[in-house]
Amino acid sequence: MTGRLQRQLSSLGHASSADTALRPQSPKFRAVPTLGNPGNHFTMAFPKDELVLVTGGTGFVAAWCIVKLLEAGYRVRTSTRTPNGEEKVREMLKVAGFSDPTTTRLTFTTADLMRDNDWPAAVKDATYVLHVASPFPMGAPKHEDELIKPAREGALRVLRASRDAGVKRVILTSSFAAIGYGQPVSEKPFTEENWTNIADTSITAYTKSKTLAERAAWDYIAKDGGTMELATVNPPAIFGPVLSKNLSTSIQLISKLLTGRVPVAPQIMFGVVDVRDVADIHLLAMTDPKARGERFLANSSPSMTILDISRILKERLGSAASKTPTRALPNFVLKLAAKVSADAAMIAPQVGKQVYMSNEKAKMILGWAPRPSDEAVTATAESLIKLGLV
Repeated sequence: MTGRLQRQLSSLGHASSADTALRPQSPKFRAVPTLGNPGNHFTMAFPKDELVLVTGGTGFVAAWCIVKLLEAGYRVRTSTRTPNGEEKVREMLKVAGFSDPTTTRLTFTTADLMRDNDWPAAVKDATYVLHVASPFPMGAPKHEDELIKPAREGALRVLRASRDAGVKRVILTSSFAAIGYGQPVSEKPFTEENWTNIADTSITAYTKSKTLAERAAWDYIAKDGGTMELATVNPPAIFGPVLSKNLSTSIQLISKLLTGRVPVAPQIMFGVVDVRDVADIHLLAMTDPKARGERFLANSSPSMTILDISRILKERLGSAASKTPTRALPNFVLKLAAKVSADAAMIAPQVGKQVYMSNEKAKMILGWAPRPSDEAVTATAESLIKLGLV
C-alpha cells in the first residue's frame, strides 16, 4: 500500500459517527456574508426564563444547539475546555446568521470532562442540560482508554452534578456508534432497540467509548438519578453548514472529496443527518414529556455511500465538484491496506455492508422532520465554498 492511499483513507474511519469534536482543517478561513437564518422548528415567541447548559460549546453540534436555543428564547450557558471559547462561539453565531451574537443571554464557563470540581458551577440554576461534549480521536489512539475514560467518566460527572443541582432533564448526545456496530449483516433497519456489540473484535475505540458512555448514563439514571430525567440522541454522520474553520470528521470527508483527495471511493455506507436537524431534535427531546427515558435515532434518509455523495455534489455544484471521485476502491485493496494502515483498519469492517436505519420513533413521538440526506450534503459543500475552506 502506498503512502498516498494511506493519506486518502485518513479520517474516513469515523465517517459514520457523530462528530462532536473538532480539529483544524484549513488556514484560509475568512469573514463572508452570513449563511442566513437557518430553517428550524423553533421561533422566539416569548422570553423564557429557563437556563440550558450546553457542554462543549465550540463543537459543531453544540454550536448549532446554542443557535437554536437562543432563537427559541432560552438563556444559555455553555462550557468550553479553555477560557478563549467565548470568542470562538460568538464568531460561530455570527456565521450562522444569528441576529445578536453578542447577546447577554449567552454566558460561558470553563469545564473539563476529567475534572469533578468544574461541573457544579457549570450546572448551577440550569433547568436542562444538553451534554454534547465528548472526546473524538485525531486518529487511532494508542490505548482505547484514551477515549473510553473521558467519554464515560465525563458523562457521569455531568450527570452527578446535574442531579445535585436539581436539573430536570439531561439530553445526552450519543451516536449511531452505540447502536449499529458489531452486528450481523441484515436488511432490517437499525432502531433504538439495537445496541452495539462491544465484544466484537472489529469495534473501534471510538465506537466502544460512545457505547459504554451511554450505557453508563442509563445505569446511573436507573440507580442514582433520583427524579432527574434522561433522553439520548443518536445521530449517524453529521453534515450541514459549517460555522468555523475547524471541521468535524464528516465535514472533512466533503472537503476531501471536493479537493480531489479521495480519487477512488471506499465502498462503505453510512447514515446521514443535517446538524440543524440534530439541534432541533435535542430541543424537542429536551421539552417533550414523552421523551423521558427514551433513545432517539436521529438519521435522515436515505443512507449513502461515498459515491452517492460524490454524485450529489457533481449534480448540485457542477464544476466546483469536478474533483470528486467517480470510481470505487476495490474492497480487496482496502482490506489489504488495513493490514498496514490504522486508518484503513478502522473502516475495513464496514466495507460492502448495507446500513439501514429507522427514524420513525423520533418522527412519531417528537414530530421531528429532518431534511433529506442530499440537502444535508449539499449544504455542507456550499458552506465550505462560501467560507473559503475549499
